[in-house]
Amino acid sequence: MDDIFSRNELFWGIDAQRFLASKHVAVFGLGGVGGFCTEALARAGIGELTIVDFDTVSKSNINRQCIAFNSTVGQKKTTLFEERLKDINPDIKINLIDDFYTSEMIFEKVDFVADAIDTMRSKISLLEYCVKNGISVISSMGAGNRIDPAKLYISDISEIEDKKAPFVSNILYQLYKRGIEQGITVVASREKPFVQKKISSTEKIVTNNGENIEFVKITPSSTPFVAGCAGIFMASYITQSFLKEFNRQ
Repeated sequence: MDDIFSRNELFWGIDAQRFLASKHVAVFGLGGVGGFCTEALARAGIGELTIVDFDTVSKSNINRQCIAFNSTVGQKKTTLFEERLKDINPDIKINLIDDFYTSEMIFEKVDFVADAIDTMRSKISLLEYCVKNGISVISSMGAGNRIDPAKLYISDISEIEDKKAPFVSNILYQLYKRGIEQGITVVASREKPFVQKKISSTEKIVTNNGENIEFVKITPSSTPFVAGCAGIFMASYITQSFLKEFNRQ
């Protein structure tokens, strides 16, 4: 019982563990939500992960991101996660995409997508791509500006309880314009968002293919509690979906 996944196997069995090793999940965004989702998927024994992020660790990440320490400030999140995930499971296959997500980014043979993007345009583009290409996806919709992880819940996007929260309402509106009103699983929150001060800035990014992207970045308040739990919710949902698939065989 000293195998790294032996405790998993006590719950769902050896054959199911082998099935999870055959699965491929893409995680977009390696911040507080996406980072904890990625790590939980690796600890569950998912065999292949594609991780996508263009950013480096900053000091403001340290309060909530699992690869953020004073010693890692300035380092690439994708590189840090590759090392961390390989330390968890040396056999895991990691595909790194150290880039800003755009609609030009094509990915294939992915069994599930975890969307932890916090940039509106990229988030909408990814969700639209998944829906139109029949790719299972779960999206984070309620981690910023909150403190109580007990108010997180999982639902279809059509069943979000507070559709008037600014971030959520904008996403729903943009998806509605694209003919998408349901069929996306989300992690949302019943907690009313709160921030002491509204901060925004203009970000300019050059993608790996030379595309210049400019957008307004809204900086939310972020506590140590909600983002990580939202990411673990996402990883649990994905893993349980795979286990249901295995049990249907």
